[in-house]
Amino acid sequence: MTLLELIDLLKKHLKLVVVLPLACALVMGVYSCLFMRDTYTATTSMYVLVKNKNSGSSTLYSDLSASQMVTNDVATLLNSDRVTNETAHSLGLSDLRGYKVSVTSETTSRVISLSVTSADSAGAAKVANAMAENVSTIAQQVMDIQSVNVIDEAATPKDPSGPNRKLYVAVALLAGLFAAVAIVVLADMLNTKIRSQEELEELLGAPVIGRIPEMREGGR
Repeated sequence: MTLLELIDLLKKHLKLVVVLPLACALVMGVYSCLFMRDTYTATTSMYVLVKNKNSGSSTLYSDLSASQMVTNDVATLLNSDRVTNETAHSLGLSDLRGYKVSVTSETTSRVISLSVTSADSAGAAKVANAMAENVSTIAQQVMDIQSVNVIDEAATPKDPSGPNRKLYVAVALLAGLFAAVAIVVLADMLNTKIRSQEELEELLGAPVIGRIPEMREGGR
């Protein structure tokens, strides 16, 4: 099937090609508004202060390299069971289910960014700040660092960070369009009806030498 044949085929089923994508987008829009809760993300940043044991003989490069490795270890520690359990306990929670924790740290910096996402905006900020406080205490106990200092405390977010309803609707629209095209093409492939003289000649491999006119009831 050539591109022109596909376009002609879609034109014949234009109603399906238009209605199905719009219906999918409408259903997704209604579903996302009624059943998808808004989520909020609270973010705090921390600076890892490493103990300086060198007397001046070490190079600056080695100091920075060691500090960055320690920073990565602290970032990993934020996702540990000990930090999450102590955070939940300090907030009077059984666990941190419902809170999505994301930790990022640059390879060339000692700054760690901690983001907590939840349907509870105030709860997300409380969890982020509590985790920052607990990781500082735990890191000093299990690692050779001086402290983990909070640069910016997490504030209660006012605007939701998700879900991205426009993206969901756009994806549903495209999915509906692809489904409509697939249905039209598949139906055409399964249709064995001969619709033109050219199709008959191609099927038989011989030219058509005559036609029988269609007889209508009650006249010619």
